[in-house]
Amino acid sequence: STLHSFLGAFLELALKSLLIICVLGYVGFEITGLAALLASAGFALGLALQGSLSNFAGGVIILIMRPFKIGDFIESSGNTGTVERIELFYTHLITPDNKAIMIPNGSLSNSTIINYSSKDTRRVDLVFGVGYEDDILHVKRVLSNIIDSCHLILKNPEPFINICEHGDSSVNIVVRAWVATSDYWSVYFDMNERVYKEFGKYGLNIPFPQMDVHVIKEQE
Repeated sequence: STLHSFLGAFLELALKSLLIICVLGYVGFEITGLAALLASAGFALGLALQGSLSNFAGGVIILIMRPFKIGDFIESSGNTGTVERIELFYTHLITPDNKAIMIPNGSLSNSTIINYSSKDTRRVDLVFGVGYEDDILHVKRVLSNIIDSCHLILKNPEPFINICEHGDSSVNIVVRAWVATSDYWSVYFDMNERVYKEFGKYGLNIPFPQMDVHVIKEQE
């Protein structure tokens, strides 16, 4: 499917050009002169369409190196989306909110590409803040129980829970859990909801930034 759209567009253009040349030869047009004319025109056209030729070469590189395939979720050049098709000059992405993005193959092949679908598993990184007055060991046990109750989280590699930062208003605890790539967002949102409910059930505080304001009244 990855090669289909690219080769289809390429073969259509090549065969139409060949058909025109054959028809001209059949009706008696001098093909030798036409070949020289086409060579000259091709040279001039190549200079005028350097960007397009770069995109075509980029498409060939993408098909050879295979950094992604149709259906993969990728990020590149500040754009994120699912690869819908790879054509002669552009790669088409569909964003999560159903927008269509066309990225030139030249820039795509020469930029950093993050492929979120190439591996079977991904790690979900979450950070939860608790109050300084809360028992950290108790917080870790609650988080461990939440992870154990989520059947989409893999047991191997083992989930990681520990303090990552002493914030201005909270002690921040990082949770790192491995899941199947297709379950990433399901686990991400589900864990946030579960932690919110369980922390409230066990009386754990989810602090928010606070500021003390002192008003000084000057005497007349």
